[in-house]
Amino acid sequence: MMTLTHDIVVVGAGAAGMMCAIEAGKRGRSVLIIDHASKLAEKIRISGGGRCNFTNLHTKPENFLSANSHFCRSALARYTPQDFIALLDKHGIRYHEKKLGQMFCDDSAQQIIDMLRNECNAAGVAWQMPSQVTQVDYKASDDSENTYRFILKTERNTIATHALVIATGGLSIPQIGASAFGYQVAKQFNINVTTLRPALVGLTFAPEDFTNFKAISGVAVDAEVSCGNASFRENVLFTHRGLSGPAILQISSYWQPGKCIHINLLPQQDAQEIFSMHRQSATLLPNLLARYLPKRFVQAWCVTIFQHLSSTAKPMHQYHDSELRQIAAQLHNWQILPSGTVGYKKAEVTLGGVDTHELSSKTMESKHNSGLYFIGEVVDVTGQLGGFNFQWAWSSGYAAGQVV
Repeated sequence: MMTLTHDIVVVGAGAAGMMCAIEAGKRGRSVLIIDHASKLAEKIRISGGGRCNFTNLHTKPENFLSANSHFCRSALARYTPQDFIALLDKHGIRYHEKKLGQMFCDDSAQQIIDMLRNECNAAGVAWQMPSQVTQVDYKASDDSENTYRFILKTERNTIATHALVIATGGLSIPQIGASAFGYQVAKQFNINVTTLRPALVGLTFAPEDFTNFKAISGVAVDAEVSCGNASFRENVLFTHRGLSGPAILQISSYWQPGKCIHINLLPQQDAQEIFSMHRQSATLLPNLLARYLPKRFVQAWCVTIFQHLSSTAKPMHQYHDSELRQIAAQLHNWQILPSGTVGYKKAEVTLGGVDTHELSSKTMESKHNSGLYFIGEVVDVTGQLGGFNFQWAWSSGYAAGQVV
């Protein structure tokens, strides 16, 4: 079996991996990208409904979750959304802001993939895919430039390299090839991996808690969803298993098993004021609420709340003030207890990862394993919904690419 030699091997040909390879290649380094997939960057291709939400104009460290909350600051400051947009401009790729700073391609996510591949090729990056890395060995270095620290074995060859960059992503969307390879490498080198779980993912509920809502799958409600200190105002979508939609995907990253989520169904209204205005009306309460919320949702929600409050649907003038206060409180603070999530198969990202306390925030290099780098989703830095995770991929890949 032949042995190849390269200055740098990047394992993972996704967003972070290609960005790192481009930057290292520009510096004249000999770079090889290895990926086990037969199709390049499938996660980019399917993102944003096929148009790739490639960054967010309002990116700041507060948009990211990590056990080490300051870790992302350095990389984000050195490669910004404007830097990536300039790359799109160079390639003539048209884009637009959809909402809340979320940037999308006008045409297709494939343009981003082609752009990154072309930039890699221009920088002299070599490719090996599909190719599975089966073993990673480390040799103690004598600091000689000719010493190859890492020996990688694949099913087709052996590769010796001075530096190894792990850009293999997380566990989300296994159907397009996600794997635990990056975490396994971290553990092999005694690098801590924080607790992993699906994030930006739909929430499920115990069947008995969701019976009244199964029939309204597809209905969406504009609401404010909170858990702990986190709060998001966007659509909540009812599914056959539970809740999804942007507000739920956002809050899922902050939710912990056993915790309730709180939903304000009328974030721009005062339910008590609405009830006061119609206090003497013969209008049935569900019909009144249907003026402010989707009718099918109101019907299901009222059945649930009336069961909880031992009340019924009545004309407004027949309610006691205490009943209306309770219903108003439920409208602004509907508490529901998820039983879990729909899992990695539907999750957009993985929460947790390679412990950032073990990495340099400036270079992404392991503090105790010279020449070993981790970038992108495999690291314990998780962005909110809306292009932030791609920006972390570009920024962390760029940071490593400058020094590797």
